[in-house]
Amino acid sequence: MNGRRHAPIDMPADEFRAAGHELVDRIADLLSGMRDRRVTAGLSVSGVRELIDADAVMPQHGMPVQEILNDAADKLIENSLYNGHPKFLGYVTASPAPIGMLADLLAAAVNSNVGMFALGPVATEIESQTIRWIAELLRFPASSSGVLVSGGNQANFVGFYTALRAVFPRDGDRDLSRATVYASSETHTWIEKAIAMFGLPADALRSIRVDDDQRLLMSDLEQKLAADIAAGRKPVAIVGSAGTVSTGAVDPLQAMADLCAQHGVWLHIDGAYGGFAAMLDDASEDLRGLARADSVAIDPHKWLYAPLEAGCALIRDIDKHRAAYSYHPPYYHFGEAATNYVDFGPQNSRGFRALKVWMALRQVGRSGYQQMIGDDIALAHALYDRLKADDRFEVRTVNLSITTFRYVPQELRATVGQPEAEAMLNALNKGIQSALETSGELFVSNAVIKGTYVLRTCVVNFRTSMDDIEAIPNMVARTGAAVFEKQKALTSQ
Repeated sequence: MNGRRHAPIDMPADEFRAAGHELVDRIADLLSGMRDRRVTAGLSVSGVRELIDADAVMPQHGMPVQEILNDAADKLIENSLYNGHPKFLGYVTASPAPIGMLADLLAAAVNSNVGMFALGPVATEIESQTIRWIAELLRFPASSSGVLVSGGNQANFVGFYTALRAVFPRDGDRDLSRATVYASSETHTWIEKAIAMFGLPADALRSIRVDDDQRLLMSDLEQKLAADIAAGRKPVAIVGSAGTVSTGAVDPLQAMADLCAQHGVWLHIDGAYGGFAAMLDDASEDLRGLARADSVAIDPHKWLYAPLEAGCALIRDIDKHRAAYSYHPPYYHFGEAATNYVDFGPQNSRGFRALKVWMALRQVGRSGYQQMIGDDIALAHALYDRLKADDRFEVRTVNLSITTFRYVPQELRATVGQPEAEAMLNALNKGIQSALETSGELFVSNAVIKGTYVLRTCVVNFRTSMDDIEAIPNMVARTGAAVFEKQKALTSQ
C-alpha cells in the first residue's frame, strides 16, 4: 500500500454531494406528499422478506452508491409504516420533526462518542444543556442530573437502578431478598423487566389496584407499603405514571409524593408519554407533581417529536446518580473535571442523540411546544366529543391525547353487557383494528379496559388536523359494518 490509501467505503466529495442532494429531494417530496399516501403498505411478513430478497447471499463485490441509495429509498418510501402520517394514531410514536432528520445527518457526520468528554466535547455540553432544558420544561430542578438514552424502557431502567443503588449501595447491604417496589396494575411492562434484570426477588413487585379512571388507588398503596415496612421489607421505589400506555391516565402524583416524603421512599415517575404535558400552563396538579420526583423517565421522541431514538432519564440527586453507574478502572484518565456520560448510564459508546432534541428546542421554543402539545390534546378531546354524540360508538376514556372507544352495530346495542354480545363486540373491534391497519386508511391500536376490547387513538402528531379527526367516525363505522357482516356470515355457516 503506497501513497494515499483508497478505501472502498469512502466517497469523493462530489459523489457524496450529488447522492445526498438527490436523497434529500426524495425525502422532501415524501414529506410534502405524506397526506396522500397510505399510512402503511400492509405487507405480510413473507411479503417484506420477498421485497428485500431476504435469502440473498451477501455480495462478494460492491455496487455503485447511487444504485444502492435508489434501491433502498424505493423500498422504504413505498413500503414503510409512516408514523408521520396525519392518520397514524396507533401508538405513542410521534411524527418526526424535519429539523431532527437534518440533525441526525449532522450528528452522524461528526460521529461524536458522547461517553467521554474528550471524545465529544461539544456534543457532551450540548447534551448537558438539552437535559437542563428538558428539566426546566417539566419544572424539575435545573440542577438535576440526567442522561439521554434510547427510549422509555432505558430511561426507566436508569431511574430504577439509581433508586436500587441508593437503597442497596454497592459497598453496603447487597441482600435484595427484602426489596419491594410499588406500581399500579396499569404500569408499563418495563417494571417487570427491571425487577428481573436487576436481581430483585420474584415477589418484589406490589401491584397496586386502580380506580375507575385507571389511576393508582392511594388506599391500596398506603396499606401495602405500611404492611411491608412493618414486616421488615425494604421499599426501593414507588412508581407513578404520568400518562399510562393504555388510556393516558395520570396517577395521583402529588399524594404519592407526600407518601414518599413521609416514609423516605424514592419516587420514580414514568412520564415517557405524558410527562411533557406538565409544561402546559393548565397542567393538572398531578402532572405538576412530576417536579417532586426523585427520578423521571421522559421521551423526547414522543411529545418533542424527535426522530427515534431519544429517551431521557432525569435524576434529582447527581451524587446518587453517579454512585449507581460510575466505575473508574486504571485505563480511564479523565483529567480536568468534565461531564463524562459513561458515569451516568449503562453505555460507554454513545451516539449524539441530543443534537436533534437541542436543535428542535431552539427552533420552536417552549411556546411552540406548548402550542403543539395543546393542539394534540384538543384534537383527542374533539374526537371523544364526536364519538360520544354518535350512537354507533361507545366511548370509554379520554386522557391527555389518548381516546378509547368501540364500535357497536345497531343490532347489538340492546344486548350490550351480556356475555355473548360482549364476546362478539370484542371480536368485532379487534377485526376493525386489523382491517384498518391492512387498508392503510387509518392506523389505531387497542386497549383492554376491564375485559372490554376498545380501539385506541393517540395524537402525538403535529401533522394531524381537525379534518383528520372528523373523518374518523365514518371511516371506522364503514369498516366496522363490513367486518360485522363478514363475521355474521362466518358464524352462520
